[in-house]
Amino acid sequence: MSRTLTVAAAAAMTLAFLQVPAAHAAGGGQVVQTDKGAVSGTVTSTYRTFGNIPFAAPPVGANRWRDPQPVTPWQGVRDATKPSPDCAQTPQLGQPSSEVEDCLYLNVTTPAAPSARPRPVMVWIHGGGFTSGAARLYDARRLATKTGAVVVTINYRLGAFGFFGYPGLPGSGAFGIADQQAALKWVHRNARAFGGDVGNVTIFGESAGGLSVCAQLASPTAAGLFHKAIIQSGACGLTTPSAPGKFVTLWKPRAEVEKAGAALSLGCQDIACLRALPVATLLQVHDQFAFPAYDTRVLPVDPAVAQRTGRMHRVPTMVGSTHDEFTLFTGLLEPAPVPDAQYRPRVAAWFGEDVADRVVARYPLNGNGDARDEIAAAMTDRSWACTTHDTRQQLGHRTAVPGYEFADATAPVFFPGLPPFPGGYRAFHGSELPYLFDLGTTLTPAQRELSDYMITAWGRFARTGDPGWRSAVQSLAPGAIKGTDFARDHQCAFWSSIL
Repeated sequence: MSRTLTVAAAAAMTLAFLQVPAAHAAGGGQVVQTDKGAVSGTVTSTYRTFGNIPFAAPPVGANRWRDPQPVTPWQGVRDATKPSPDCAQTPQLGQPSSEVEDCLYLNVTTPAAPSARPRPVMVWIHGGGFTSGAARLYDARRLATKTGAVVVTINYRLGAFGFFGYPGLPGSGAFGIADQQAALKWVHRNARAFGGDVGNVTIFGESAGGLSVCAQLASPTAAGLFHKAIIQSGACGLTTPSAPGKFVTLWKPRAEVEKAGAALSLGCQDIACLRALPVATLLQVHDQFAFPAYDTRVLPVDPAVAQRTGRMHRVPTMVGSTHDEFTLFTGLLEPAPVPDAQYRPRVAAWFGEDVADRVVARYPLNGNGDARDEIAAAMTDRSWACTTHDTRQQLGHRTAVPGYEFADATAPVFFPGLPPFPGGYRAFHGSELPYLFDLGTTLTPAQRELSDYMITAWGRFARTGDPGWRSAVQSLAPGAIKGTDFARDHQCAFWSSIL
């Protein structure tokens, strides 16, 4: 860790000790006194849940596009029996739209039984491409009760509200990342009141949530706020195609985001006018702001560069992905079968004309008359698997980095309305989520056994920094939990040779 990050870590940890809250639980654990006021949750024989707890002031009016501000204390007992609202977003993959701008709330789930020792704390950062998703979608009751952890699921501002930039606007492009840190600061002030150990906090997230974990690992202002990290399908150098043969990471320089904000055609000439616009108007440009900005206070350096150069917080980090990440995106982008004759033109469009023949030779047609599964395999390896391998390798120079690959080819598809896909979607992007959280998805007995194994491993990692497997990368499939040669299976030497 750099000297800057070391000094910041010491300052943050000192601050945590100086700000010990007068917080405690009462009434059989149903009422908890937080640093801003009391909350009353739901208590059963096995778990306690507390929802809709504010960790920052409403980001509305003058607080729109401003770093998160402190919560005003409240009198009496706040009802915490309902989950947090969804932040403003457009509908995606079955997730409904929302026009709620006042959304900086979190949810806490704990086992019901008191513990003689403080419990590890697991803070979940949801995915959704930085433009959608919500904390409430992730029911953590099973995760909390089986691991014995305090599980916190958090919201953060999305899209045009979380990653908007404008010339001269402090915090441009990184408000959502700052929100996540505000939630982590809330955890440090209040975890003890819920039975948690503020000295043992694990952040974990999937997709944009995994990328958010990368951002926090690279952020000097996150120093001391967490002690372990899990990156799920969100490698720091994850790439996406922007033109034939051109792949870019999911981070942008602040100046580029500010330029995009200044170029908006919404009838405004200044930030004051933009702040006064209705939520519905800003949702028209929501997806234009799906890339967190670096060169900012909370994110000075591109996380992909920080990973490569060692400018990351040195905490135990588990990094993994799913075996067939890109089947989901291929099905969405190519809903109709792709004839074999169109395979090479499609490959050229994705990867560039200069490497198309080499890619086609490496990923030959399988004769099923639909080239989408070959395209998905190549894109999985190029964009997801090999960047995940790079994250494990580069972080592994300085800290312990166990790996996993979720490989259940029969994983239930919980996204509605997906078109048929050759060979099925297999272990698609996000397919591991029902094995960690209750998403209302039915698992077979064998899948439930795998789920139990994964929850135990995630919980053990949160407790100790070791998920409990000996192989560098553990393949996770029903009846087939074993080590795997991840880089070979995903052709990473080939992709390194043509990049």
